[in-house]
Amino acid sequence: MNSARFNAITGRYHELNIAVFGDFCLDRYLEIDPSKREVSLETGLPVYNVLNVRPQPGGAGTILNNLIALGIKTIYPVGFAGRDGEGFELMEALKHAPGVHLSHFVQTSQRRTFTYCKPMVLEPGKPPVELNRLDLKNWTPTPALLQGLLIDKLVSVAQMVDAIIILDQVEVPESGVVTQKIMETLKEIVERDPDLLVLADSRRGLRGFPSVTFKMNAGELASLTGGHQGADLEQIEQVASGLARDRRRNIFVTLAERGILGAAPNGEIQRLPALPVRGPIDIVGAGDAVTANLTAALAGGASLGEALEFANAAGSVVIHKLGTTGTANVAELEGLVLGPP
Repeated sequence: MNSARFNAITGRYHELNIAVFGDFCLDRYLEIDPSKREVSLETGLPVYNVLNVRPQPGGAGTILNNLIALGIKTIYPVGFAGRDGEGFELMEALKHAPGVHLSHFVQTSQRRTFTYCKPMVLEPGKPPVELNRLDLKNWTPTPALLQGLLIDKLVSVAQMVDAIIILDQVEVPESGVVTQKIMETLKEIVERDPDLLVLADSRRGLRGFPSVTFKMNAGELASLTGGHQGADLEQIEQVASGLARDRRRNIFVTLAERGILGAAPNGEIQRLPALPVRGPIDIVGAGDAVTANLTAALAGGASLGEALEFANAAGSVVIHKLGTTGTANVAELEGLVLGPP
C-alpha cells in the first residue's frame, strides 16, 4: 500500500458512522504500589494499597475505544449498563468520549454492569504485573423487556450507519446483549439491506449467526466448521474460503503469531504474516483492535488485502502497550503499514 492509498482510506474515517452492538463492560484497573504493602492485623493476609483507579470502557467498549482512536465521525454504542457504581463509571467514560452518541445505549436496573476489575502491580522499570482478576457478570437470562428495547435500538441504528460491529462477550448464552431474539432481528436487517457491512465476533463462536462478515480465530473456525484446531495454513485457507463462498460474505481469521487471513466469496484469499515483535507484549485487546480496524477500513473503501494490512498493524501496535487494553491511532498504523519514510 502506498501513502496515497493509505490517506484515501483513512481520510474517509471522519465521514463514517459506525454502531457497536454488544456486551459493554467496565475495565477497572487498580494500580498497586508494592512498596506500600502492609499486612492486615485482623487476618494476617497481605494488603495491596491501590494508589490509582483507572476506569475505561471494556468488552465492546474496547472496540469503541479503537474507533475513537481512528477518528471515526460518529460511534453509536448499543448495549446496556446497570444502575450501579460500575455503571456510573462506564456511563461517565462514554459520555466524555469524542464522537460517541449515547442515544441508543440503555441504563437499566434489571442488570448489573459487566465489570473486569484488574489489580495491576506497578514497579518502576518493570512491566506491569496483573494479579487475579475480579469479574462482575450476569448469570441469568437477559429480561425480555430489555431484549425488546435493545431490538428497537438495533433496528433504529441500522438505518443511520455505514457499518455495525457485533461483539458477543459473555460465556453464558442468553445472559448478555446478543441473544437468540437479537440474532433473528439481525437476520432481518441484513436481508433487508444486504449491502450494509455487519462484522461479528463472539467469544462463544459464531454458530447460529446470520450471514454477516465473520471475524474469528483459528480455534473458533475449527469449532464452527468441524475442522481440526491444529490445521496447517493451507487447510485453514481452504476452510475459510469455503465458508466465505457458502455464506457469501468475507471471512477473517486471526492466526496469532502466524498472522491473519481473509477470504472473499469470489474465492480470493489473502494472508499476511504477523509483524515482528519489538519488545515485551500483552495480547489483551489485540482482537478487538483487529475488529475495529477491519470494519473501519472496509467501510472506508479498502480491499480485502488492504483491510488486512490495517488490522495486522493495529494488532501489532496494541500488543506492545502494557498494563492497559490499548488502541492504535492512524499515525501509529501509518508507521507500520507504510514502513519508514
